[in-house]
Amino acid sequence: MKRATNSKELPANLLKWSCDLKKIPFSTTDECKPCEGIIGQERALKAIQTGLEIKSLGYNIFISGMVGTGRTTTIKQLLEKMEKGDKTPDDLLYVNNFKNPDEPTLIILPAGKGKLFKEAIERLIEMLKTNIPEMLKSKYYSEKRDSIVESQQRKQKEILKNFEKEVAKEGFSVIQVQMGLFVKPDLVPLINGKPTSFNKLEDLVKKGEFPKEKLEELSNKYEKLTDKLEEVFELMKEIEEETRKFLKDWDAESITPIIRGAINETRSKFDYPKISEYLEEIENNLIRNIDLFKGKKKEAKEMEAVDPFSAFRVNLLIDNSDVKGSPVIMETNPNYINLFGSVEMVSSRFGIIQTDFTKIKAGSFLKANGGYLVINALDALIEPGVWPTLKRTLRNQTLQIQNYASLFLISPIRLKPQPIKCDVKVAMIGDAHIYNLLYYMDEDFKKIFKVKAEFDSEMKKDNKTAKEYGTFVKKIADEDKLRPFDKSGVAAVIEYGTRLAGRQKKISTRFHIIADVLREASYWAQKDNKKTARREHVEKAIQERFERVSLIEDKIQEFIEEGTIMIDTKGKVTGQINGLSVYSMGEFAFGKPTRITARTAVGRAGVINIEREADLSGRTHNKGVLILGGYLRGKYAQKKPFSLSASIAFEQSYSGVDGDSASSTEVYAILSSLSKLPLRQDIAVTGSLNQKGEIQPIGGVNEKIEGFFAVCKAKGITGNQGVIIPHQNIKNLMLSNDVVEAVKQAKFHIYPVKSIDEGIEILTEVKAGERKKDEIFEEGTVNYLVDQELQRLAQSWKTFTAPPEKGKEKESKKE
Repeated sequence: MKRATNSKELPANLLKWSCDLKKIPFSTTDECKPCEGIIGQERALKAIQTGLEIKSLGYNIFISGMVGTGRTTTIKQLLEKMEKGDKTPDDLLYVNNFKNPDEPTLIILPAGKGKLFKEAIERLIEMLKTNIPEMLKSKYYSEKRDSIVESQQRKQKEILKNFEKEVAKEGFSVIQVQMGLFVKPDLVPLINGKPTSFNKLEDLVKKGEFPKEKLEELSNKYEKLTDKLEEVFELMKEIEEETRKFLKDWDAESITPIIRGAINETRSKFDYPKISEYLEEIENNLIRNIDLFKGKKKEAKEMEAVDPFSAFRVNLLIDNSDVKGSPVIMETNPNYINLFGSVEMVSSRFGIIQTDFTKIKAGSFLKANGGYLVINALDALIEPGVWPTLKRTLRNQTLQIQNYASLFLISPIRLKPQPIKCDVKVAMIGDAHIYNLLYYMDEDFKKIFKVKAEFDSEMKKDNKTAKEYGTFVKKIADEDKLRPFDKSGVAAVIEYGTRLAGRQKKISTRFHIIADVLREASYWAQKDNKKTARREHVEKAIQERFERVSLIEDKIQEFIEEGTIMIDTKGKVTGQINGLSVYSMGEFAFGKPTRITARTAVGRAGVINIEREADLSGRTHNKGVLILGGYLRGKYAQKKPFSLSASIAFEQSYSGVDGDSASSTEVYAILSSLSKLPLRQDIAVTGSLNQKGEIQPIGGVNEKIEGFFAVCKAKGITGNQGVIIPHQNIKNLMLSNDVVEAVKQAKFHIYPVKSIDEGIEILTEVKAGERKKDEIFEEGTVNYLVDQELQRLAQSWKTFTAPPEKGKEKESKKE
């Protein structure tokens, strides 16, 4: 066998980027000023600024990016700092529509005037409620009223007196007969000067004590007089109606000047056409309803369900008296009522559901009218009715307040307030998935959210980075009363930010995670009785954060150590290799080795992915297996059939496999099985490949290396163990200190490779072998052995599938 030459290893200085303390321009963060702006989001800031400054229809803003990149803080700061202008949005009021109470009237007044108008109407009503009853008690009013009543009563008495005289001449008298709740006048005969009923006279006739002829005569007179009595009764009712009219006219004559004077005083203070129309309506209706001001009995007041003057009051929907410039509303709970308001309903003491214009309530959208509204996209989408109403309102720039129950067609009361013209700039915060979903599934979305501001989770690392991170550390330290951080502490924070970014030339902008590390590092500095937080405190905080959520990682590590999960870190085995997997747990991710095996045999099945056959393989992993099949055919089956059945499996994996980072690992296992060359078990492998055999970069390289190192450390460091990684991932390395130290002491090795041939040489310690001019690989190399085995398999397939010779076929028939 041709032995492979020494493979290239990575030196310790390339395994981690370290922050140069000389580039930190302060001793502690106490010397810094806290940052005021947003770090590392210039692209997003520019997009937001554009969206805020363009006033055309549809230029609302969708802010996307990962949580913790400063999306909400940025938009809040920009809105607070931007020039809000001199114009403050108008006040919005609803008043009663006296002609159609189901459609309340909208009144728009300059900012601050709405509150004054509402107060003026309240004073008007209170003044009228006081002055009119006092006037009604006055001597002037009472005398005139009594005079009207007495005059009308005299008319009634004169008519009644004349009728009584006429009746008396005919021998009758007028009496009052109780008829249930009412009293009705009637006539009875006068016998010997005494009223006597017809029933009694009939009894006297039967006894012979009264002449029958006289009774008949009285009956005939009664019928004639009764007709006249009806005429007199009708005349009396006419006089009563006339009396009521005179009294009403007197009320109007005496009270109208008070009402008109009070309303004119209010009208002079609010010279607006809509106000004038409304005050005229109030005047006419108050004059028509003067009885509202007359005292009611206590029992009637207790039975009254609503304010009798509610129809004349003002519903101040939006009061901008304390607002300066454009309003900025951050709605943290954007349900339908909070955003768009509602028409409330109340139940009376008798169980009757009631509502009116005074029950109309505004939401955040109207409060932001003329300004800016910030909401969360996911909240807006999951709350019933919010998204369709938001779209409709932004598209038409008109808001129709309605009862929330009417969305579900169960509203018992119809109230349709006059629509309100709106001019609101909406900034919606969500992630890229929600943006793409809305963009492709909702045609209206792209018309009303024309500006997208993307927040990056990382930024370029340059000479300003240390200073910017220092100002951020200072800001958090001031806000949360933390210990100041010295140079080493800030350097550790910057290095952790680089680890989060996953690239040595980048640094994370997920500042909510950085802020948590700062708070916990300050805690450990306090526990250590140190005045400043140092590197060891930051590293302690990071370690403790992982330990709090690393139970599953510890369990898997325990299973590996006790042999439940079988992983070898010594020796060589044919067709078996250690792959590297990353387990993502949401809060954190960790890597652990996985045994991958391959078995090969003669056949035409090609590469069999056992995970796929068991429905445990994801689409990306399936693609990786198909690619490795293409690589094998392209390299070894150009002049012979590919008569191979190779099965590959992730041993002891029962929860599914995805990703193509193990595709190179699977190739190594198949090549080992074909060449019968054992693979080193003290080396774990990661990396995807293409059909040309080139190794491609993968994700989670730091977690994978650290995961295998932890297993090697637990099983015993031999000094030969290591990991093969794609060469492109060198720039992603930000390994832990213990791994870096082990490499520095040559106890652990990291091999960057560019091709399958480089990797197989490391694993088998045998030269991969180049194809010579005669198209045959060098003898004694891996590729030669693989090629020879595939040649043998192809010949075996041909032998067993070939038809029998003619002579032998006849002999078999004779037998």
